[in-house]
Amino acid sequence: QVQLVESGGGLVQAGGSLRLSCAASGRTHMAWFRQAPGKEREFVAAISWTGGITNYADSVKGRFTISRDNAKNTMYLQMNSLKPEDTAVYYCNADGTFFKGTYYPSSHAWGQGTQVTVSS
Repeated sequence: QVQLVESGGGLVQAGGSLRLSCAASGRTHMAWFRQAPGKEREFVAAISWTGGITNYADSVKGRFTISRDNAKNTMYLQMNSLKPEDTAVYYCNADGTFFKGTYYPSSHAWGQGTQVTVSS
């Protein structure tokens, strides 16, 4: 069972930056998802366990960067040029599958979520 611990959320003004972290207990493909109030959870970005494959939602391309440090078993999401519409609870997922460049999340390895609030 993969254990996940997230950190780094907070309140920031539009145009600002935040970095989220997700520490995992194993070396697996990983991803970030987010869920805004009243909306379904949506994909944000994913990274393969080697770091060689990354994938982003169109809404965050050019603003967010996913990375990982396998020596620390930690995945990061650097979020720049934040917008109010980025406000959501951000969840990390691990042990998913990449198929033709698309990340399919596992059902058993979700973090507890970290709140990101972007004020206008």
